[in-house]
Amino acid sequence: MSAETALITGASSGIGWELARLFARDRSDLVLVARNQQRLEALAEELRRDHQVQIVVLPHDLSDPTAPRRIFDQLAERGIVIDVLVNNAGFGAVGKIAKLPLTTQTEMVQVNVAALAQLTRLFLPGMIGRKRGGVLNVGSTAGFQPGPNMAVYYATKAFVLSYTEALAEELLGTGVHATCLAPGATATGFQEAAKLGDALLFRYGVMEVVRVARAGYQGFRRGQVLVIPGLKNKLGAMAVRFAPRKLVRKVVKRLQG
Repeated sequence: MSAETALITGASSGIGWELARLFARDRSDLVLVARNQQRLEALAEELRRDHQVQIVVLPHDLSDPTAPRRIFDQLAERGIVIDVLVNNAGFGAVGKIAKLPLTTQTEMVQVNVAALAQLTRLFLPGMIGRKRGGVLNVGSTAGFQPGPNMAVYYATKAFVLSYTEALAEELLGTGVHATCLAPGATATGFQEAAKLGDALLFRYGVMEVVRVARAGYQGFRRGQVLVIPGLKNKLGAMAVRFAPRKLVRKVVKRLQG
């Protein structure tokens, strides 16, 4: 066994996939969670071969409210202790609140917010008791402003940002820390999944997923509370704090198409 075991949700693609590689490279054992078991098994095979780490694959759909507790119980039954929790799973969808299907909106809140909070609450006491470990939550620069035409997604990422900052402050002196990785537009397939099409947001350039994951991983290891990869994204997050809210809403609405 390694000195550390990390649980990563949404590990079957994108940022979660790359974070799994980074943890494995540093010899962390892994628990990989996502809906797509085939993709998880392929990643697990690669990481076992390249880094000789132990990996558990748990296919779960986090839109199911019972999934976090089942994940926790399954690991407890197997005697697997989680030192690092990476809440990466999440999705977005374009559409006006009055038209976007209710099931889509509620599942977005469940995956992006409720599952993140549930998993954190379940695994955090053990970390605090052992006085080691941490939580890495993957948010977004979307969390710094409202997002007309993607209102629910932006609101869920605002929750992730606020929740993680508060958690980090609560954890001071415990030996456990919390980090929020807040990337901007990233080449992960999110654009297609969210049906953003040719939205202006993605025309102004996207960051490579490897760069984003590396920035988040390194920031987490350094104990940073907030990591915003890329100068453009840092400037954008800062600008919305000083711009009139009415202007921010209109600009974001245009970017979302």
